[in-house]
Amino acid sequence: MATIKELREKSVDDLKSHLLELHKEQFSLRMQKATGQLAKSHEARRVRREIARVHTVIGQLDAGAKN
Repeated sequence: MATIKELREKSVDDLKSHLLELHKEQFSLRMQKATGQLAKSHEARRVRREIARVHTVIGQLDAGAKN
């Protein structure tokens, strides 16, 4: 899990690639849940929140670039 400070130090391209990895992990966790193989149900929540953090940082960087 990346902290918000670590996320702010990354470039937009790095954030987008990290976001892609998180979406793949989220999909994998959803499939595990559907088949009853998900042992750590809290992981889905962690990934969902990290996706939101990345989206927030990307939005902040985009807003800062426009000003």
